[in-house]
Amino acid sequence: MTNSLIQINDTTLRDGEQAAGIAFNIEEKIAIATFLDSIGVQELEVGIPIMGQEEAESIRAIVNLGLRAKLLGWNRANLADIQASLNCGLQRVHVSVPVSEIQIAAKFHGQWRVMLDRLRDSINFARDHGLDVSVGGEDSSRANESFLLDVALLAQSWGAFRFRFCDTVGILDPLTTYKKVQRLVSRLMIPVEMHTHNDLGLATANALAGIQAGATSVNTTVNGLGERAGNAALEEVVMALKRIYGMQTDIDTKRLLELSRLVAKASNCPVPPWKAIVGDNVFAHESGIHAHGVLQNPVTYEPFAPEDVGWERRFVVGKHSGRHLVLSVLQQHGIMLNSEEIQALLEAVRHQSVLVKRSLTVEELLSLVPQTISH
Repeated sequence: MTNSLIQINDTTLRDGEQAAGIAFNIEEKIAIATFLDSIGVQELEVGIPIMGQEEAESIRAIVNLGLRAKLLGWNRANLADIQASLNCGLQRVHVSVPVSEIQIAAKFHGQWRVMLDRLRDSINFARDHGLDVSVGGEDSSRANESFLLDVALLAQSWGAFRFRFCDTVGILDPLTTYKKVQRLVSRLMIPVEMHTHNDLGLATANALAGIQAGATSVNTTVNGLGERAGNAALEEVVMALKRIYGMQTDIDTKRLLELSRLVAKASNCPVPPWKAIVGDNVFAHESGIHAHGVLQNPVTYEPFAPEDVGWERRFVVGKHSGRHLVLSVLQQHGIMLNSEEIQALLEAVRHQSVLVKRSLTVEELLSLVPQTISH
């Protein structure tokens, strides 16, 4: 794998916004698109043009920004959908078709030939109007593998520039993902893109497995936003590529925290403190053993430097804190205690922390000092 081959195609503005209860206004969509572009995300899936006037307006507004990122509109295999994308000024479209028996039964009454005819007509119409077309196999993970390959090969022969493998309901594990994607990659001339969902908590792992199998593009959303349990998180995929595989993507990772906060605010969805890469606790150390280790050498309990993603390291005094951290905080404030006093302070800290159900602020710690000093 080489850096230049892996493309991030962020779908925060399409699949991310499809999460229940999420609705971005035009200003928020523009702000998110602009930020993603400014940090180097190569492609943005900006919405579903056929959805209606407001959606089309926001897509047109993003098109008019003149961003460096390539912009993609999401469509069904339907000429009206493609026309709506054209009306927005888009130059590339994604056409999604169901490929599993379950989905074909629900959307085409089991008539897979009709689905293929619609796909062919949609690609032809789009190509005749100068659009680049990527094709997605909805529910690829549950599709018959031979049928999935046939659909991908047909899409390629009709002029699609990429095929998207979708684990639509997030039921795969990385090993199975690898095998399925490798089969596609080995037979196709066009690139394969990963689209993974997090229903079993494996979206990022499966996206990476697909990349290992030869996929060269990956769908992500900021904070893992998305339908049901969400999608593969942009910040997780980018940092995993960098940290695990040593792949320097062209994305400015130092601004990932800032991006996360922008999307959290726009989506009105706070990020859990334990969320990988961007959660409040990622570089917060409370446990005595951990804090002692990090004070000596941060690498003991940090997989990468907090500055890499826009964070600063924090030491937190609470129920699990040990004497090294408490001593360090006291020394910063010019306070020296003997070992008995330190022990008494630790007990007071633990008691207070349980009482208030959280860690203590520095001020709260210092307020406990007078009652622990030997007289």
